Amino acid sequence: MTMTIPGYDPRDPDPWLALDLDQSLPIMPEAKAALIRGNRSWSRRWLFPVVRPLIFVFFVVVKILRGVFPHHPNLNLTLHRLIHWGLKHFATPEACLLILRHFHIGTELLAFIKANAGPVEVETVPLRPRTLKALEDNVFLQHDLNIYNFIIQLNASLRAQGRDLAPVASPDLSMISDGDFALELPRRGRLNLIDVQTAIEFYTPLYALFLPRADFVRAANSLQLDETVAIYIGKILGTDYHLSFIKNGHPLVQLSTLQAGYRLMMHGLDVEALYGWLRLLKSRQALGLPFDPRDPTGAVAGT
Repeated sequence: MTMTIPGYDPRDPDPWLALDLDQSLPIMPEAKAALIRGNRSWSRRWLFPVVRPLIFVFFVVVKILRGVFPHHPNLNLTLHRLIHWGLKHFATPEACLLILRHFHIGTELLAFIKANAGPVEVETVPLRPRTLKALEDNVFLQHDLNIYNFIIQLNASLRAQGRDLAPVASPDLSMISDGDFALELPRRGRLNLIDVQTAIEFYTPLYALFLPRADFVRAANSLQLDETVAIYIGKILGTDYHLSFIKNGHPLVQLSTLQAGYRLMMHGLDVEALYGWLRLLKSRQALGLPFDPRDPTGAVAGT
């Protein structure tokens, strides 16, 4: 008997249907749906390839200017206000959803590591923006500071105690949210057409222009810390299963800052997958099931 799949024609299979049904990444359904809708959008398919070469040229000019003037201007507040304004008036609700989710997820991933690292001294600023307006409160820059401060303080504390992260028999997953983040997204207006990847490409050179060179370089290089964070989580869980879907590259071999836009998209995908993985493990823990990477979906065999 042939299975009936709505919208499926084997003579003309829809690539987006394949990605929608694919379960290779433990990504949350709302995030996956937002990504797919963005990829299918007019702005991603037509606007993005047209403006990307122009943005690249502008980016090169900005890098040259920052090479000459590395410290000034420093327009951090203006940058965050510009990001808020642009997202509110031109980005799709799906793009805003993914951007706002990112800060909540980052906060929870770091909290998970800290809670399961034993007695360590780590202080970061929790980021929980629920509206686009909240992004103006230095959220993007603080996000970068959080990850570097976390890694420095965590490892300094562990080194002072002469130990490393180790597997935890029953990890504390209480900080991983069970539901959504209660985000307040803007309404879809006539001009809210820009997908998340196109928006990121627009904002990346502006980030380099408005911030001192050191701040931008630090932010761009932080995108490769996904693998570092994933290794920490692997040590706690006692498994390296999730490292198979972390693709942003280890920061000991740094990539060009000109690739920051694409790597920011990969960073978003990496942390969504890591978060989704911990959500699945939390559901298994609640059911009294083992953390078995051979069964990453949390399904019970035979059911």
